[in-house]
Amino acid sequence: MPCRGTDNESVGNLDAADRLRGRIGAAIFERVAGPQGRDRRRQIHQASGERWFAEDRPIRRVHGDSSMFIGGIRALLLQSLHPLAMAAVAEHSDYRGDPWGRLQRTSYFLAVTTFGQADDARDAIARVRAVHRHVTGTAPDGRPYAASDPHLLTWVHIAEADSFLRAHARFGVQPLDRAERDGYVADMARIGAELGVPDPPRTEAELADRIGQYRAELAATAQAREAARFLLLNPPLPVVARAPYGVLAAAAVSLLPGWARRPLHLPRLPVTETVLVRPAGHAMVRAIRWATSAPPAARAS
Repeated sequence: MPCRGTDNESVGNLDAADRLRGRIGAAIFERVAGPQGRDRRRQIHQASGERWFAEDRPIRRVHGDSSMFIGGIRALLLQSLHPLAMAAVAEHSDYRGDPWGRLQRTSYFLAVTTFGQADDARDAIARVRAVHRHVTGTAPDGRPYAASDPHLLTWVHIAEADSFLRAHARFGVQPLDRAERDGYVADMARIGAELGVPDPPRTEAELADRIGQYRAELAATAQAREAARFLLLNPPLPVVARAPYGVLAAAAVSLLPGWARRPLHLPRLPVTETVLVRPAGHAMVRAIRWATSAPPAARAS
Protein backbone atom coordinates (compact mmCIF):
# COMPACT_ATOMS: atom_id res chain seq x y z
CA MET A 1 0.00 0.00 0.00
CA PRO A 2 1.57 3.38 -0.99
CA CYS A 3 2.57 5.77 1.76
CA ARG A 4 0.19 8.74 2.04
CA GLY A 5 3.02 11.07 2.98
CA THR A 6 4.89 10.18 -0.18
CA ASP A 7 1.75 10.81 -2.27
CA ASN A 8 1.25 14.22 -0.64
CA GLU A 9 4.89 15.08 -1.20
CA SER A 10 4.61 14.16 -4.89
CA VAL A 11 1.50 16.29 -5.29
CA GLY A 12 3.26 19.17 -3.57
CA ASN A 13 6.25 18.85 -5.89
CA LEU A 14 3.96 18.84 -8.92
CA ASP A 15 2.13 21.93 -7.66
CA ALA A 16 5.45 23.72 -7.10
CA ALA A 17 6.61 22.76 -10.60
CA ASP A 18 3.37 24.04 -12.10
CA ARG A 19 3.72 27.33 -10.22
CA LEU A 20 7.30 27.73 -11.42
CA ARG A 21 6.24 26.83 -14.94
CA GLY A 22 3.44 29.39 -14.75
CA ARG A 23 5.77 32.14 -13.54
CA ILE A 24 8.31 31.47 -16.29
CA GLY A 25 5.58 31.28 -18.92
CA ALA A 26 4.00 34.51 -17.70
CA ALA A 27 7.36 36.29 -17.80
CA ILE A 28 7.99 35.16 -21.38
CA PHE A 29 4.47 36.09 -22.43
CA GLU A 30 4.67 39.55 -20.84
CA ARG A 31 7.99 40.26 -22.54
CA VAL A 32 6.73 39.17 -25.96
CA ALA A 33 3.13 40.41 -25.77
CA GLY A 34 3.58 43.53 -23.65
CA PRO A 35 1.35 45.10 -20.99
CA GLN A 36 -1.78 44.70 -23.13
CA GLY A 37 -1.01 41.06 -23.84
CA ARG A 38 -3.55 39.44 -21.52
CA ASP A 39 -6.46 41.57 -22.73
CA ARG A 40 -5.44 41.06 -26.35
CA ARG A 41 -5.13 37.30 -25.86
CA ARG A 42 -8.67 37.13 -24.52
CA GLN A 43 -9.95 39.18 -27.43
CA ILE A 44 -8.07 37.14 -30.02
CA HIS A 45 -8.90 33.68 -28.74
CA GLN A 46 -12.21 34.02 -26.90
CA ALA A 47 -14.24 36.52 -28.91
CA SER A 48 -16.70 34.89 -31.27
CA GLY A 49 -16.77 35.71 -34.96
CA GLU A 50 -15.38 34.81 -38.35
CA ARG A 51 -11.64 34.09 -38.61
CA TRP A 52 -9.46 34.15 -41.69
CA PHE A 53 -8.06 30.71 -40.91
CA ALA A 54 -9.85 27.60 -39.64
CA GLU A 55 -8.42 25.70 -36.69
CA ASP A 56 -6.91 23.01 -38.92
CA ARG A 57 -4.97 25.41 -41.17
CA PRO A 58 -1.16 25.04 -41.25
CA ILE A 59 -0.57 28.68 -40.36
CA ARG A 60 -2.09 28.06 -36.93
CA ARG A 61 0.31 25.20 -36.26
CA VAL A 62 3.34 27.18 -37.32
CA HIS A 63 2.50 30.47 -35.64
CA GLY A 64 1.37 28.75 -32.45
CA ASP A 65 4.68 26.94 -32.01
CA SER A 66 7.69 28.12 -30.00
CA SER A 67 9.94 27.65 -33.03
CA MET A 68 8.68 31.12 -34.02
CA PHE A 69 11.29 32.59 -31.67
CA ILE A 70 14.00 31.19 -33.93
CA GLY A 71 12.12 31.98 -37.13
CA GLY A 72 11.69 35.60 -36.10
CA ILE A 73 15.42 36.14 -35.57
CA ARG A 74 16.21 34.50 -38.90
CA ALA A 75 13.61 36.65 -40.66
CA LEU A 76 15.17 39.86 -39.34
CA LEU A 77 18.64 38.81 -40.46
CA LEU A 78 17.41 37.81 -43.90
CA GLN A 79 15.32 40.95 -44.38
CA SER A 80 18.31 43.13 -43.50
CA LEU A 81 20.08 42.00 -46.67
CA HIS A 82 17.92 44.20 -48.88
CA PRO A 83 19.60 47.63 -48.67
CA LEU A 84 16.37 49.59 -49.16
CA ALA A 85 14.40 47.54 -46.63
CA MET A 86 17.27 47.88 -44.16
CA ALA A 87 17.48 51.64 -44.70
CA ALA A 88 13.78 51.96 -43.92
CA VAL A 89 14.22 50.00 -40.69
CA ALA A 90 17.36 51.88 -39.65
CA GLU A 91 15.85 55.32 -40.22
CA HIS A 92 12.24 54.79 -39.13
CA SER A 93 12.24 51.92 -36.62
CA ASP A 94 13.56 52.43 -33.11
CA TYR A 95 14.79 48.83 -32.97
CA ARG A 96 17.79 49.78 -30.82
CA GLY A 97 15.96 52.11 -28.44
CA ASP A 98 12.74 50.10 -28.16
CA PRO A 99 13.35 46.56 -29.44
CA TRP A 100 10.76 45.04 -27.11
CA GLY A 101 8.09 47.43 -28.31
CA ARG A 102 8.82 46.41 -31.88
CA LEU A 103 8.67 42.73 -30.93
CA GLN A 104 5.36 43.23 -29.12
CA ARG A 105 3.79 45.01 -32.07
CA THR A 106 4.97 42.26 -34.42
CA SER A 107 3.75 39.46 -32.14
CA TYR A 108 0.32 41.08 -31.86
CA PHE A 109 0.08 41.48 -35.64
CA LEU A 110 0.94 37.82 -36.22
CA ALA A 111 -1.45 36.66 -33.49
CA VAL A 112 -4.44 38.72 -34.57
CA THR A 113 -4.10 37.94 -38.28
CA THR A 114 -3.58 34.23 -37.61
CA PHE A 115 -6.02 33.55 -34.77
CA GLY A 116 -8.17 36.66 -34.37
CA GLN A 117 -11.50 37.81 -35.71
CA ALA A 118 -11.52 38.85 -39.36
CA ASP A 119 -12.53 42.42 -38.47
CA ASP A 120 -9.67 42.74 -35.98
CA ALA A 121 -7.24 41.30 -38.53
CA ARG A 122 -8.38 43.85 -41.12
CA ASP A 123 -7.97 46.67 -38.57
CA ALA A 124 -4.39 45.52 -37.85
CA ILE A 125 -3.64 45.43 -41.57
CA ALA A 126 -5.05 48.93 -42.02
CA ARG A 127 -2.86 50.29 -39.20
CA VAL A 128 0.28 48.77 -40.71
CA ARG A 129 -0.54 50.12 -44.16
CA ALA A 130 -1.13 53.58 -42.69
CA VAL A 131 2.30 53.51 -41.03
CA HIS A 132 3.93 52.33 -44.24
CA ARG A 133 2.61 55.35 -46.14
CA HIS A 134 4.77 57.62 -43.99
CA VAL A 135 7.97 55.54 -44.16
CA THR A 136 9.93 57.09 -47.01
CA GLY A 137 13.46 58.33 -47.43
CA THR A 138 16.80 57.92 -49.16
CA ALA A 139 19.17 55.03 -48.55
CA PRO A 140 22.90 55.65 -47.97
CA ASP A 141 23.56 54.69 -51.61
CA GLY A 142 21.27 57.50 -52.81
CA ARG A 143 18.29 55.41 -53.85
CA PRO A 144 14.83 56.42 -52.63
CA TYR A 145 12.74 53.93 -50.69
CA ALA A 146 9.15 53.64 -49.51
CA ALA A 147 7.82 50.97 -47.15
CA SER A 148 4.64 50.80 -49.23
CA ASP A 149 6.64 49.86 -52.36
CA PRO A 150 5.15 46.52 -53.48
CA HIS A 151 8.61 45.23 -54.37
CA LEU A 152 9.94 45.83 -50.84
CA LEU A 153 6.73 44.54 -49.27
CA THR A 154 7.21 41.33 -51.22
CA TRP A 155 10.77 40.90 -49.94
CA VAL A 156 9.73 41.38 -46.31
CA HIS A 157 6.83 38.98 -46.78
CA ILE A 158 8.78 36.16 -48.41
CA ALA A 159 11.67 36.46 -45.95
CA GLU A 160 9.20 36.02 -43.08
CA ALA A 161 7.31 33.14 -44.69
CA ASP A 162 10.53 31.30 -45.54
CA SER A 163 12.01 31.84 -42.08
CA PHE A 164 8.94 30.78 -40.10
CA LEU A 165 8.49 27.72 -42.31
CA ARG A 166 12.15 26.62 -42.05
CA ALA A 167 12.27 27.17 -38.30
CA HIS A 168 9.15 25.07 -37.85
CA ALA A 169 10.48 22.34 -40.13
CA ARG A 170 13.67 22.08 -38.05
CA PHE A 171 12.46 22.87 -34.54
CA GLY A 172 8.66 22.58 -34.57
CA VAL A 173 6.83 19.95 -32.55
CA GLN A 174 4.84 18.63 -35.53
CA PRO A 175 6.66 19.34 -38.81
CA LEU A 176 4.39 19.85 -41.80
CA ASP A 177 4.32 17.50 -44.76
CA ARG A 178 4.71 18.84 -48.30
CA ALA A 179 1.02 19.59 -48.84
CA GLU A 180 0.84 21.34 -45.48
CA ARG A 181 3.94 23.41 -46.25
CA ASP A 182 2.26 24.55 -49.46
CA GLY A 183 -0.82 25.27 -47.38
CA TYR A 184 1.21 27.43 -45.00
CA VAL A 185 2.63 29.50 -47.86
CA ALA A 186 -0.90 29.89 -49.25
CA ASP A 187 -2.18 31.00 -45.83
CA MET A 188 0.61 33.58 -45.57
CA ALA A 189 -0.25 34.75 -49.08
CA ARG A 190 -3.65 35.90 -47.83
CA ILE A 191 -2.03 38.14 -45.22
CA GLY A 192 0.57 39.35 -47.71
CA ALA A 193 -2.06 40.26 -50.29
CA GLU A 194 -3.99 42.25 -47.68
CA LEU A 195 -0.78 44.17 -46.89
CA GLY A 196 -0.27 45.04 -50.54
CA VAL A 197 2.03 42.27 -51.77
CA PRO A 198 1.19 41.68 -55.45
CA ASP A 199 0.72 38.03 -56.37
CA PRO A 200 2.41 36.53 -53.28
CA PRO A 201 3.75 32.97 -53.65
CA ARG A 202 1.29 30.24 -52.77
CA THR A 203 3.47 27.11 -52.70
CA GLU A 204 6.83 26.24 -51.19
CA ALA A 205 8.38 25.99 -54.66
CA GLU A 206 7.04 29.42 -55.63
CA LEU A 207 8.42 30.84 -52.38
CA ALA A 208 11.91 29.49 -53.09
CA ASP A 209 11.76 30.78 -56.66
CA ARG A 210 10.69 34.26 -55.54
CA ILE A 211 13.54 34.48 -53.02
CA GLY A 212 15.94 33.47 -55.78
CA GLN A 213 14.68 36.36 -57.90
CA TYR A 214 15.83 38.83 -55.22
CA ARG A 215 19.34 37.42 -54.83
CA ALA A 216 20.94 39.93 -57.22
CA GLU A 217 19.58 42.86 -55.18
CA LEU A 218 20.82 41.69 -51.81
CA ALA A 219 23.90 43.01 -50.04
CA ALA A 220 25.08 43.51 -46.49
CA THR A 221 25.35 47.24 -45.92
CA ALA A 222 26.98 48.79 -42.86
CA GLN A 223 23.44 49.23 -41.49
CA ALA A 224 22.71 45.51 -41.97
CA ARG A 225 25.91 44.40 -40.23
CA GLU A 226 25.23 46.80 -37.36
CA ALA A 227 21.72 45.37 -37.00
CA ALA A 228 23.09 41.81 -37.03
CA ARG A 229 25.61 42.68 -34.29
CA PHE A 230 22.87 44.23 -32.19
CA LEU A 231 20.52 41.30 -32.74
CA LEU A 232 23.08 38.54 -32.15
CA LEU A 233 25.67 40.01 -29.78
CA ASN A 234 24.16 42.96 -27.92
CA PRO A 235 20.46 42.34 -27.30
CA PRO A 236 18.99 44.37 -24.40
CA LEU A 237 18.58 41.43 -22.05
CA PRO A 238 19.38 40.77 -18.40
CA VAL A 239 22.45 38.61 -17.84
CA VAL A 240 20.40 35.55 -16.87
CA ALA A 241 18.57 35.60 -20.21
CA ARG A 242 21.59 36.04 -22.48
CA ALA A 243 22.61 32.38 -22.65
CA PRO A 244 19.12 31.11 -23.59
CA TYR A 245 18.76 33.88 -26.15
CA GLY A 246 22.21 33.04 -27.51
CA VAL A 247 21.02 29.50 -28.18
CA LEU A 248 18.00 30.78 -30.12
CA ALA A 249 20.18 33.21 -32.08
CA ALA A 250 22.72 30.53 -32.97
CA ALA A 251 19.89 28.25 -34.11
CA ALA A 252 18.52 31.04 -36.29
CA VAL A 253 21.92 31.59 -37.92
CA SER A 254 22.22 27.85 -38.55
CA LEU A 255 19.10 28.06 -40.74
CA LEU A 256 20.51 30.77 -43.01
CA PRO A 257 21.95 29.70 -46.36
CA GLY A 258 25.59 30.45 -47.05
CA TRP A 259 24.76 33.27 -49.46
CA ALA A 260 22.99 35.08 -46.63
CA ARG A 261 25.62 34.42 -43.97
CA ARG A 262 28.71 35.50 -45.88
CA PRO A 263 27.74 39.16 -46.42
CA LEU A 264 26.83 39.48 -42.73
CA HIS A 265 30.14 37.88 -41.70
CA LEU A 266 28.35 35.01 -39.98
CA PRO A 267 30.45 31.82 -39.96
CA ARG A 268 29.29 28.43 -41.14
CA LEU A 269 30.41 25.66 -38.78
CA PRO A 270 28.69 22.46 -39.97
CA VAL A 271 30.02 20.13 -37.28
CA THR A 272 29.36 22.54 -34.42
CA GLU A 273 25.88 23.26 -35.71
CA THR A 274 25.02 19.58 -36.08
CA VAL A 275 26.51 18.45 -32.77
CA LEU A 276 25.78 21.44 -30.54
CA VAL A 277 23.64 24.21 -31.99
CA ARG A 278 20.70 22.24 -33.30
CA PRO A 279 20.30 19.96 -30.24
CA ALA A 280 20.58 23.02 -28.00
CA GLY A 281 18.01 24.79 -30.16
CA HIS A 282 15.61 21.87 -29.84
CA ALA A 283 16.08 21.83 -26.07
CA MET A 284 15.48 25.58 -25.76
CA VAL A 285 12.35 25.50 -27.93
CA ARG A 286 11.02 22.57 -25.87
CA ALA A 287 11.69 24.53 -22.68
CA ILE A 288 9.80 27.57 -23.98
CA ARG A 289 6.97 25.35 -25.17
CA TRP A 290 6.80 23.69 -21.74
CA ALA A 291 6.74 27.04 -19.92
CA THR A 292 4.22 28.76 -22.15
CA SER A 293 1.82 25.82 -22.19
CA ALA A 294 1.39 25.87 -18.42
CA PRO A 295 -2.03 24.91 -17.02
CA PRO A 296 -4.41 27.90 -16.68
CA ALA A 297 -4.26 27.84 -12.88
CA ALA A 298 -0.46 28.04 -12.94
CA ARG A 299 -0.47 30.91 -15.45
CA ALA A 300 -2.92 32.84 -13.34
CA SER A 301 -0.94 32.49 -10.12
